[in-house]
Amino acid sequence: MAYLSDIEIAQQCEMQPIGEIARRAHVDEKYVEQYGRWKAKIDPKLLEETDRKPGKLVLVTAITPTPAGEGKTTTTIGLADGLKRIGKDVTVALREPSLGPVFGVKGGAAGGGYAQVVPMEDINLHFTGDFHAIGAANNLLAAMLDNHIQQGNALGIDVKRITWKRCVDMNDRQLRYVVDGLGGKPNGTPREDGFDITVASEIMAVFCLASDLKDLKERLSRIIVAYTYDDQPVTAGDLKATGAMAALLRDAIKPNLVQTLEGTPAFVHGGPFANIAHGCNSVMATRMALRMGDYTVTEAGFGADLGAEKFLDIKCRMAGLTPDAVVVVGTVRALKMHGGLDKKQLAEENLEALERGVPNLLRHVNNIRNVYHLPCVVAINRFPTDTDAEIDFIIRKCRELGVNTVLSTVWAEGGKGGEALAREVVRLCEEEKGNFTYSYDLDASIEEKLQAIVTRIYGGRDVVLTPAAKKQAERLTALGFDKIPVCVAKTQYSFSDDPTKLGAPEDFTVTVRNLKVSAGAGFLVALTGDIMTMPGLPKSPAAERIDVDENGRITGLF
Repeated sequence: MAYLSDIEIAQQCEMQPIGEIARRAHVDEKYVEQYGRWKAKIDPKLLEETDRKPGKLVLVTAITPTPAGEGKTTTTIGLADGLKRIGKDVTVALREPSLGPVFGVKGGAAGGGYAQVVPMEDINLHFTGDFHAIGAANNLLAAMLDNHIQQGNALGIDVKRITWKRCVDMNDRQLRYVVDGLGGKPNGTPREDGFDITVASEIMAVFCLASDLKDLKERLSRIIVAYTYDDQPVTAGDLKATGAMAALLRDAIKPNLVQTLEGTPAFVHGGPFANIAHGCNSVMATRMALRMGDYTVTEAGFGADLGAEKFLDIKCRMAGLTPDAVVVVGTVRALKMHGGLDKKQLAEENLEALERGVPNLLRHVNNIRNVYHLPCVVAINRFPTDTDAEIDFIIRKCRELGVNTVLSTVWAEGGKGGEALAREVVRLCEEEKGNFTYSYDLDASIEEKLQAIVTRIYGGRDVVLTPAAKKQAERLTALGFDKIPVCVAKTQYSFSDDPTKLGAPEDFTVTVRNLKVSAGAGFLVALTGDIMTMPGLPKSPAAERIDVDENGRITGLF
């Protein structure tokens, strides 16, 4: 049987004018700024002026990702459409895709099959220009920093202790390490430098955590870009860059409104990396979606040990949000990979591999239930090769933890395939009240916070700070940055900091090699392993298969 590609399905969709979608989301036309027929930005004044009460918040997260795929975004969209089909007033809040992964491996990140947000080509390629604005603000700050040094360096900046990098929203390994400022005195001060991908910029994290334009400016001003010769931090505010950066972000900070294939309103806004930042869409878009629907479905990046932990410990803490239910997405195929099978062996029934791999799912579920104390359901994306025995095994294991398992077929059936999951989510929201708690207290020391995350969430034995990281912890504590959340930057492929340790490893230690402060975002970043802030393209990048015909029709996105 031949299946249509994601872009073919999306291009067959008869989209509704964005004004109609706005009305469905209870957004008065005076707040709608249209970007063509199918996209709009929504004036943040809506949040100040609406009298609608926030609805129920549903977080979609997942098991530890594998090359077999889990379908978290697809499930998020399909669940929202499923809720709409059973009569609920629903919105969905998602991250914007980065151009780098679109042209690299993913080829698109707007859902899949019959559970997508549209227009998928626009969302994947430029969209409303938000990421370009973030990149421009980032690079303006870099230019003003180097210009300050060139024009006399009144602040006494140590050029060997500049922490701010330029960025571009593309996978370009050639830019990871560069030497710039060459060509003599008129062309700057020579120094080692490098680029990050735009979604790794602290401005992206600031953008997504800001509650309004005023808060955005305050956060931008706190961004630390370098240190002086006498070890004092230099901020964007010190460089008088805040106002100009905010001006570049004035329109970008307005949440974007689009629609799913089935016409559910979708707020798609922001998208920081989930393994080095907090990996969630913007606070403003989430709050707007909550006010405009009785149910809002949102997602957090990668597995629950990264995306959900940061959503709950960072975003919820800063924004005053409390999820009413959590969906943990998994597949039989991925769990068998966690059980040691090669990708080529996944089509055959193998209960032994599944038994070895299912602890990964159970640890994530246990964290949601017994660390964060939130109602939870497991959604299994069913593939044609999954056997009844394999599905029954997962259902039985989850039931032992007091959690129901629901089969999801949203990729093939859209909202219809998400109705059963939707009914279970409604039941959780209405019948099971959580007692939401964080995994650590803000008053704990930096090392105590890290210890809590490693032992309570990852299932490890201990956290170890290198001598350099210990010195950084002492310095950050002296500067007063010890009472803010911690954002652990680690591999997404394992609970540990070793990507080869699949399943649910035990008795491991996590080594923190570097600690730095994202003062604008309001969290510390603990770097473990070899975390890449500028990805590279694979041997055969998706860009090789993306094209546009003489009529402007794009192909190759998937």
